[in-house]
Amino acid sequence: MFDTLSGKLQNVFKNLRGLGKISESNISDSIRDVRLALLDADVNFKVARDFIERVKEQAVGQQVIQSIQPGQQIIKIIHDELVNLLGSANAGLELSGNPGCVMLVGLHGSGKTTSAGKLARWLSKQGRHPLLVACDVYRPAAMEQLETLGRQLELPVFVRKGETDVLKIARESLDFARTNHRNAVIFDTAGRLQIDEPLVQELVRLRDLVKPEEILLVLDAATGQEAVNVATHFDRALQLTGIVLTRLDGDARGGAALSLKAVTGKPIKFVGVGEKSEDFEPFHPERMASRILGMGDVVSLVERAAEAVDLDEAKRMEEKMRKGQFTLEDFLDQLRQMRKLGSLESIVGLLPGGSEMLQGADLSKSEKEFRRMEGMICAMTPQERRHPQILNARRRQRIAKGSGVSVAELNNLLNKFNQMQQMMRKMGKLQKMMKRMGGVMPRL
Repeated sequence: MFDTLSGKLQNVFKNLRGLGKISESNISDSIRDVRLALLDADVNFKVARDFIERVKEQAVGQQVIQSIQPGQQIIKIIHDELVNLLGSANAGLELSGNPGCVMLVGLHGSGKTTSAGKLARWLSKQGRHPLLVACDVYRPAAMEQLETLGRQLELPVFVRKGETDVLKIARESLDFARTNHRNAVIFDTAGRLQIDEPLVQELVRLRDLVKPEEILLVLDAATGQEAVNVATHFDRALQLTGIVLTRLDGDARGGAALSLKAVTGKPIKFVGVGEKSEDFEPFHPERMASRILGMGDVVSLVERAAEAVDLDEAKRMEEKMRKGQFTLEDFLDQLRQMRKLGSLESIVGLLPGGSEMLQGADLSKSEKEFRRMEGMICAMTPQERRHPQILNARRRQRIAKGSGVSVAELNNLLNKFNQMQQMMRKMGKLQKMMKRMGGVMPRL
């Protein structure tokens, strides 16, 4: 996400870091490059202009001129202004009702139904008991799509097939939620153009009936500057409380995210960063600003790891490694745990300097390598995974054929695994020796 903007800002910062002293004359080119980078990223031109004015005003101040590292100081000013532009702080959901209600609204194809499922999963992780309500009575298969998502997430979905009265569906769903102790209700509404007044008025009537604490506009990040117009029209009709920005992973420019808060005054509350149900994050302006500037987002990476990794299982695996009992079955589990964190590209992108590392790197090869290793191990029997020493030539030929690789590739995997096992055994012996000697390394 923000690949274009991030790359151009990195180039600007290389020049800024080399400056020994800041003056209006020697930063004018850098400031102009920042403005062009913002405009190229499809940021609203008024937003870009005001942003540059604020940066310039602070950058030529006395405090910056006297700083030890003036170039770094300007980068900090740009970072802080980006945070302000994106909304200063994370705006959480306000769900005080019983049940608390959320309406998702937006254009056709913006990702409302998928976002409804992702939001329900996120609320469930927070200890809530969500209910998904299918209020899209116009799009064919919309209700079936929501039902499928509900089954995958193991969450209830309220559906009234054949019913065309959205208000009746809403009334019955609220009764169902109270009866079944569901304390968060998510209404997935039909997509509509902001200029389609009759359908927009249907949303107004739905809002007046359910009185939702949250009315979230779901916007495709690739909509660009038009997203600002869409948000403005929906806000006038419904008084939005926030925005969900979808497909942010597929939009290299990301100008919509930088423009929305400044123009509409409505905070971005969540972002969709992939197709999977877990690819859905609360929007943190400071973290996003750090990502854009290539500083990484280690906090989000740690949170993602904490959600994906079972601590008890990790301790058990550590013990097996120390004892040299790590098997191919355990290795397969570790590969799958890594896959839960997301793609290699998304993981590297969260590391400081990750955006620079990704430039020119072909991580798709590594992803394919992981899948090939997983395929080879899956082609083995449970006994072969636990005791790879029994893999004779005939077994290896069978496994290679079953996983679509050559015997040489399989041998390479097994050799690397043997080396890893030997290293683990040596480390385990070293740790035991250190414990016996009171934790002090022996003198040679």
